[in-house]
Amino acid sequence: MATAMSTECWTRWQRPSVNRPATRADLFSGAIPFLGLGFGTGLIPRAPGTFGTLAAIPLAVAAALAGQWAYLLVTLLAVTGGVVICEETARLLGAHDHAAIVWDEIAGFLVTMLLVPMTAVNVIAGFILFRLFDILKPWPIRRIDRQVGGGLGIILDDLVAGLFAALTLLLLVQTGLFGPYTGIS
Repeated sequence: MATAMSTECWTRWQRPSVNRPATRADLFSGAIPFLGLGFGTGLIPRAPGTFGTLAAIPLAVAAALAGQWAYLLVTLLAVTGGVVICEETARLLGAHDHAAIVWDEIAGFLVTMLLVPMTAVNVIAGFILFRLFDILKPWPIRRIDRQVGGGLGIILDDLVAGLFAALTLLLLVQTGLFGPYTGIS
């Protein structure tokens, strides 16, 4: 029975589907959906990706305060664990890359902030840049979003958007637009 359901879910991912709304019951059905739904931010009906990215800010700041190695470890765990988190949450909701799944935005924002000091200006600029790249999806982000399936597909386009945002932010910081550059935080 589980195999048939799993196969049907994968088949459904291959064609457009009508997403059922995610619910509080989904949010509290386990640790994985709680993370996948961004601690509840994915349930916000308008702009859940933006609110998911906002939820990443305290995590990014706390990890940065713990030091560079802690930040790298948190980012690595968010990215690698994110594949499973996104895939299992998608299975629960019955749709590939359901709008309520925002763990990919959380991981993407962590990547965005990897190369610059964690200052208020950098966080705001990183937030804006990440959201722009995630929403506009320039090449190859759009191609990845459309062609890669499963949990990897859900998270990979946001990781590339985060990488684009990180490199753009680093360039802006290094040019002195945001004050003196003090190296990787």
